[in-house]
Amino acid sequence: RHACPAHVDIPGYIALVKEGRYADSVRLIRKDNPFPSACALVCEHPCESRCRRSLVDDAINIRGIKRVAVDAAGHVPAPQCNESTGKKVAVIGGGPGGLTAAYFLRLMGHGVTVFEQRNLLGGMLRYGIPRYRLPDKYLNEDIDVILSTGIEVKKNISVGKDIKLSQLREEYDAVYISIGAHSYRNLGIEGQDADNIISAVELLRAIGDGDKPDFTDMNIVVVGGGNVAMDVTRTAKRLGAKTVKCVYRRRQVDMTAQVEEVEGAIAEGCDIVPLMAPVRVEKDENNQAIALVVQPQIPGEYDRGRPKPVNANRPEEKIPCDMIIAAIGQEIDSLPFSEEGVPTKWNNILS
Repeated sequence: RHACPAHVDIPGYIALVKEGRYADSVRLIRKDNPFPSACALVCEHPCESRCRRSLVDDAINIRGIKRVAVDAAGHVPAPQCNESTGKKVAVIGGGPGGLTAAYFLRLMGHGVTVFEQRNLLGGMLRYGIPRYRLPDKYLNEDIDVILSTGIEVKKNISVGKDIKLSQLREEYDAVYISIGAHSYRNLGIEGQDADNIISAVELLRAIGDGDKPDFTDMNIVVVGGGNVAMDVTRTAKRLGAKTVKCVYRRRQVDMTAQVEEVEGAIAEGCDIVPLMAPVRVEKDENNQAIALVVQPQIPGEYDRGRPKPVNANRPEEKIPCDMIIAAIGQEIDSLPFSEEGVPTKWNNILS
């Protein structure tokens, strides 16, 4: 329970599943986390690293037990809200953070309005996680229960453009900002302006809106080593790519992606190319990337728990490609809020 970011009562809901009380198990999960269905599929299950059963042999499949509870329980309605407090709260952002805040605020009896920039709710759960990992059915079930509490939603509204933060402050008793990290980082190397270089955020966002690109017979290179890199690596393969190579400057064991995601990508025919640092992008006369030039690396001294990669005494190599997908991190676009006096630091909104 202490390793769970939401501090869900894990022993409690496991005990309820054992008794066959699946609906009660879902209700117990929702006391701390209104996304039981989504987390039953995509939670990184850090709880299993602290499971006491590992003192005997191995951790219990805690996330799998949550999946059992969700699938067996069916529809479980939200609890009744408290009496109205007469207070109104504006929630900026309809992702998991914003919807979680909206859900608990509504249960407390406050009036809640969610302002969402895009056409669909879900944030990175919808626009950052591929459908093969989180089908719409599960995500929509969680969102429908959250909205059933009486939350008002206004979509396709960008705060700072369509409505000012100052207006919300005047109309509501409180404003909760939960905008997510939907901006991306560039590769930061020569040739990164090639027309066929896209970010993982752009690709997954397009797919979330139902716009699937066709990668048939293409050679795709992904740069990055986290879960998002694995998501786009495996997605590119599903979109018909002939080859998919995930280039990472550290060792494979140092990748921040979940081990099962890396193993899944390899099993599906994707290549992990570790200890290769991108140096520049080679382009043709039409501003199309035709190869990613990389410098071989070797593990150096430990830095923050991992060996820091340093240049190996080997020549640069070229990895031919038809498209490059950058998955090296995301950022928050806090400019519309800092312009209205919200304190920020390094693009992050301060509390």
